Amino acid sequence: MSDSQSSSARALAPRRHDEILRRLAADGSVGITELANFFDVSRETIRRDMKHLAERGQLDLVHGGATLFEATEPALTERSQENAAGKAAIGRAAANLVEDGMVVFLDSGTTTLAVAHALTGRQNLTICTTSLVIALHMCRQPHVRVHMLGGEIDPSEEAAVGIDALDAIGRFRIDVAFLGGGALSPDGEVTDFTRNGAEQRSRMAATAARAYFVLDSSKFGRLTPLRIQRFELAAGIIVDAPPPAAMVEALERKGPKVIVGE
Repeated sequence: MSDSQSSSARALAPRRHDEILRRLAADGSVGITELANFFDVSRETIRRDMKHLAERGQLDLVHGGATLFEATEPALTERSQENAAGKAAIGRAAANLVEDGMVVFLDSGTTTLAVAHALTGRQNLTICTTSLVIALHMCRQPHVRVHMLGGEIDPSEEAAVGIDALDAIGRFRIDVAFLGGGALSPDGEVTDFTRNGAEQRSRMAATAARAYFVLDSSKFGRLTPLRIQRFELAAGIIVDAPPPAAMVEALERKGPKVIVGE
């Protein structure tokens, strides 16, 4: 960048800062790519703007952008009734990928709980899960064996987390895994709220013969702090509605295919 261009960028910085804060107040989050395109500047310029505002305590930095509020996921009980019809559609699409006799990993979460409900009637399944709610539901089904993966229980998620849960994942041969996630970012990455969640999902995506993320449309374009490493090893992302075309294109360039439930 020339000296004149650098001076111009600095002069325009206050206007960019005001627009970033305006969008945060309206939408709760902003993305680096959309702002770079809007201002016709580099992504690095927007990163510097966001870092400046974060240092002043005006926003929180997350992967791919910034959020006005601390990025934490609501408790399981709060999420259980959100978009129930969409999650049921995802559950049915996921269940169609399961054959009798398979070993299936079900992650914790309300969308994977919908998958568990859709598996009713399958025969001779072995279910591995970190979720207390899913384990309780599946152990009441005939012809199903359930392995509850151990660890410390996260009260808000009602599921096992931590080192013990990570160790337990490696003991099983998984035919198919259905995994949750915090968001599908604007640049086509599955991200998460916590380090524990991101690490468990990363490990299962790499371990299972086939893995699918199950994300309802409320997760599209959201920004959460942590990348799920190796998420691109998943066979697909099962959703209840088509994501924006640019998001699908970015995602499928990385590998996973989009499957829309009905």
